[in-house]
Amino acid sequence: MSNSAAQPSPSAPESLPAPTPPGKATGGPALPGATAGKTSGPMTLTGTVTAGVEPNCLLLDGYLLVGGPREHLRSGARVTVTGRVQADLMTTCQQGTPLVVETAQPA
Repeated sequence: MSNSAAQPSPSAPESLPAPTPPGKATGGPALPGATAGKTSGPMTLTGTVTAGVEPNCLLLDGYLLVGGPREHLRSGARVTVTGRVQADLMTTCQQGTPLVVETAQPA
């Protein structure tokens, strides 16, 4: 009879989740028209621009208007804009889903 006790075999270390790259969202609800970290295809919106809660922030139908011709994009203006949703874009506006404006014209 042998006196050797069964020794547990060494196991591989547990794998850890990969770190989240800067600027990428994790968890939370899906944003309209976009997948987190991705840019959507072109979209067109028509409506009245409203001022955001932060200075120089403009919104249209829940989208934060980023860039574009400011002579057409001002609070109270009725416009048609085309652009692409960029859900992972960081802004100081604290509201709206970022829409990078490609064109804007009076509606």
